[in-house]
Amino acid sequence: MSARMFKLAQIHQRIDERIRLELRKSRPDGLKLSRLKRMKLRAKDALHRLTGQPASA
Repeated sequence: MSARMFKLAQIHQRIDERIRLELRKSRPDGLKLSRLKRMKLRAKDALHRLTGQPASA
């Protein structure tokens, strides 16, 4: 695994954790969740581009 792929995987995991923390709140912020989910998708797409695999829908 290249350093770039490792860094992207770490970013993806951190964003996923932030999403889980936000969802645990009694009143999650919908705008924050939306922004985090878009960030997570961008990281996932970048990982797939590096590996040459098509991103699943």
